[in-house]
Amino acid sequence: MKRLRSFLPLVVLLGLGIALLSSGILDRFRPQHLAMEQASLQAQIALHPLLASLAQVGLITLVIAIGIPGLGALMIMAGGMLFGVAWGIPLNICGVTLGAVLLFLAGRHAFGDHRHASPPGLVTRLRGGYLAHPVSYTFFLRLVPFFPFGGVTVALAWLRCPLWLFVTATALGGLAMTAVETFLGAGLAKTIGEQQSINFSLLDDPAVLVPLIGLGLLALVPILVNKWRSRPARS
Repeated sequence: MKRLRSFLPLVVLLGLGIALLSSGILDRFRPQHLAMEQASLQAQIALHPLLASLAQVGLITLVIAIGIPGLGALMIMAGGMLFGVAWGIPLNICGVTLGAVLLFLAGRHAFGDHRHASPPGLVTRLRGGYLAHPVSYTFFLRLVPFFPFGGVTVALAWLRCPLWLFVTATALGGLAMTAVETFLGAGLAKTIGEQQSINFSLLDDPAVLVPLIGLGLLALVPILVNKWRSRPARS
């Protein structure tokens, strides 16, 4: 019974995630829907800036905490569309960090003392590099979209990553990815607002194309790092 209670925080987060997906509220944050209501939503934000900002942080916190891939990026881009880059980035990174910490703490509480348990596959893949260089490896995992964000969070919880290191790496290491996705959301808002539609002509706008190129470059970082590490070995 005690072991089952240790999984209660994860079960609660899973339940919240199911309820959030079932409610259909996230459909309102899809780019095409936001583009149609952008003017009215931004007017509401101007009337209630503090409440709107807290709502954005809260929604991103919940979406990141439930660990479902793709939803975090959707909400971050929505933040860029509604709040712009200058205010959207700090709101988004606050929500991402808080949500990741909730999932991390829930994972640590669930796993407890797991010295005699078999680790999940993702933990096995990360353990060697993490144990050799915990600080640099934790930052590396947060810098690039190489593994699912929620999966890495749970894996670091299993590996007993120190909380201070996890928070710092998530806030600073995740800033690049969050900023690029926020820029992409702001670019989509500008372009869709002008064209009143979503089509491939969006790629002609540098405000959309440049963030997409940034995402591609971030995805290439692990490959470049692996090649750089393998050169001394071949020598």
